[in-house]
Amino acid sequence: MGETENHHHPPPPQAAAPPAAPPNLALSRGPTWTPAEQLHQLQYCIHSNPSWPQALLLAFQHYIVNLGTTVLIASNIVPLMGGTHGDKARVIQVLLFMSGINTLLQTLVGSRLPTVMGASIAYTLPLFSIINDYNDEDFASPHDRFVHSMRTIQGSMIVSSFLNIILGYGRAWGELTSYQVLTTTFSKRFLLILLSRFFSPIVVVPVVCLVGLGLFARGFPLLGNCVEIGLPMLILLMICQQYLKRIHSRAHLILERFALLLCIGIVWAFAAILTVSGAYNNVKPATKQSCRTDRSFLMSSAPWIKIPYPFQWGTPIFRASHVFGMLGAALVSSAESTGTFFAAARLSGATAPPAHVLSRSIGLQGIGMLLEGLFGSLVGTTASVENVGLLGLTHIGSRRVVQISTAFMIFFSIFGKFGAFFASIPLPIFAAIYCILLGIVAASGITFIQFANSNSMRNIYVLGVSLFLGLSIPQYFVTSRTFDGHGPVRTNAVWFNDILNTIFSSPATVAIIVGTLLDNTLEANHVEDRGIPWWKPFQHSKGDVRTEEFYSYPLRINEYLPSRFL
Repeated sequence: MGETENHHHPPPPQAAAPPAAPPNLALSRGPTWTPAEQLHQLQYCIHSNPSWPQALLLAFQHYIVNLGTTVLIASNIVPLMGGTHGDKARVIQVLLFMSGINTLLQTLVGSRLPTVMGASIAYTLPLFSIINDYNDEDFASPHDRFVHSMRTIQGSMIVSSFLNIILGYGRAWGELTSYQVLTTTFSKRFLLILLSRFFSPIVVVPVVCLVGLGLFARGFPLLGNCVEIGLPMLILLMICQQYLKRIHSRAHLILERFALLLCIGIVWAFAAILTVSGAYNNVKPATKQSCRTDRSFLMSSAPWIKIPYPFQWGTPIFRASHVFGMLGAALVSSAESTGTFFAAARLSGATAPPAHVLSRSIGLQGIGMLLEGLFGSLVGTTASVENVGLLGLTHIGSRRVVQISTAFMIFFSIFGKFGAFFASIPLPIFAAIYCILLGIVAASGITFIQFANSNSMRNIYVLGVSLFLGLSIPQYFVTSRTFDGHGPVRTNAVWFNDILNTIFSSPATVAIIVGTLLDNTLEANHVEDRGIPWWKPFQHSKGDVRTEEFYSYPLRINEYLPSRFL
């Protein structure tokens, strides 16, 4: 038997860093772009305004874009609660009414950014718990069960709204997104660990990206329910808005700003022709629901005039288990709004929103949630991602345009027949629009990486893990959900299940958790690589001279408000 030789191999040499390119070679490859704190290709920025006729049409576009998510949520939830088509019409009216009120408040004394406050899908899981509880009880009619559910939703929203009010006006939420150093008492140092020094451009990138990408289910999956309507809308919008506008300077102006309305009109008419011609007479019920223009039953059931008023469904019902479940949705809507505010600032030509602005906007969102509970809204509101995408699509980030859109929301919520006409637009048409608008928002998040070191392996790790887990974890929670809304967390405490299932079903919220944890524990002292020198001035009211220009209150309101509201 031969003797085995023991060979000792020397360790491989470490790879040397690649040599830098010679200066003349680097120049021959083209220019390098310097970081830009504000986008320069906008036609109108946050405080500039188009002409009144154009502003009205642009505002109507914002109303139409916001309408899609409102109708989608009401159409999915109200039938499960036992509501009729008339109940669905009333719910849509209340959602639009509160969207108009909250949008106006946010643009005046909240974030001051051109963001529409639309219905939030984050509240659906707590709603399923309420629905499941009342499915086991006996009611005189399905309508009574619906009204009882709405009263319980009212009570839960009223109580849980105080969480956002406290986080916002207590300045806790703003400290979460700021970078500062506290050097006083131990308690303040402990608060620092919990609530400050968390955000940096490295965290903002995945949060804003997933605010858009996390809503992919509203895109092509919804479009695929009626491809013959949704796909033409998607293709037509891209061709008209991006290609045909380059034919002539006059066409450029019209199509860049109003191609959305034009394409909706064309495809909606096409869908109506298919409906009248009988193309959907012998198809599955789900196909009829998605494709036909007469399946929403809103025109026949909506009242001509109906003004939403407090406690319209009756006295609120307060149940502790449902209140705790709604708290998770309130947190998620705040996290998603935060990411959307950063995208809105980017796409409206403003600088990054400072900490005190984020605080007051979340506090005001809590006040809005309180009003929604009082008026009997189905869900709370959050900053509408798709409407922020519309800012980038039209290159118009005017605050006034969004404020005008609130008039359309309130008008069509009161005059129900007129609002029901536009609410009858098939949902695949909205899905085609969202494919583009949500992509724009996601791309705006990527631009924040220019303020940090994109060549840092540490940053690449934080970004990659935050993005992947921000998509993967919520996908697991969504796909593991049963038909009646039970998520993968299933303990005997239903309220605990609702909180965790809601939080971890939100891509933006998961990205905040993972991103802030990694960014503040992995070589956190590399502040320049993290982009902190750029980030820090925007986190104080006096840190940048443009902060006052973009975010100050109108009409010298700041002189009459307490400091915590500024």
